[in-house]
Amino acid sequence: MVLLQTILLVILVYYAVKLLLRWLAPRLLNYAVRKSEQRFGQQFGNFHEAAGKETKDGETSIFKRPNPKSNPSKKVGEYIDFEEID
Repeated sequence: MVLLQTILLVILVYYAVKLLLRWLAPRLLNYAVRKSEQRFGQQFGNFHEAAGKETKDGETSIFKRPNPKSNPSKKVGEYIDFEEID
């Protein structure tokens, strides 16, 4: 009798979790998408506003930010020519 109760309990828990996930998964996914959209809007919202105000219909504008890592005036090192030794 205890074995039958255990099997029924496992089946009941399985279907309860399955039903709960079917109801809860779309809501969690919708919440995650909204939060990602808000973060994306915060990061790139200012760029979109600035780009939209300066361009007219039919014009194309390219905005470039200077790369702080690539500094052409920074001396990297001395070039040393070498020869292969056989």
